[in-house]
Amino acid sequence: MTEPVTCVLREMRWWDIDPVLELERDLFPDDAWSRGMFWSELAHARGPEATRKYVVAEAGERIVGYAGVASSGEQADIQTIAVTRDQWGTGLGGRLLTELLRAATAFECAEVMLECRVDNVRAQKLYERFGFEAIGFRRGYYQPGNVDALVMRLTDPSSVQGTQING
Repeated sequence: MTEPVTCVLREMRWWDIDPVLELERDLFPDDAWSRGMFWSELAHARGPEATRKYVVAEAGERIVGYAGVASSGEQADIQTIAVTRDQWGTGLGGRLLTELLRAATAFECAEVMLECRVDNVRAQKLYERFGFEAIGFRRGYYQPGNVDALVMRLTDPSSVQGTQING
């Protein structure tokens, strides 16, 4: 049995886009984000008027996860969370989600929303452990596969920070 690799979370920067895109295409081949989408998100993640927070998880020099949240007024939206398959079940998804909830709290958001593929039960269970509740569906949200999204909401993200990191 190998020793678990310690992952370090840090702010995502422009030079992370290419390795993040590789992971994105591997995990979400039918509806992967484009390079331009990541550039646009990162453009809103810097400076005093930032409305986004994006982080990467590094194990050594390898990016093994990433996540991002956007804020608008009192609402935050989880934009993406991804973890390499070899890191599934290690708690890394929970660490990334905890970091996004910290950011939502710093943005002074009262609630956090997200969409999750209806067939992604692993992610749904993670979100439920953090107190997210299903509130509806978006039909055909994920294209081109025409897969429905489960809409989930968490009220008061500050109340769960750091309490559910085993995910």
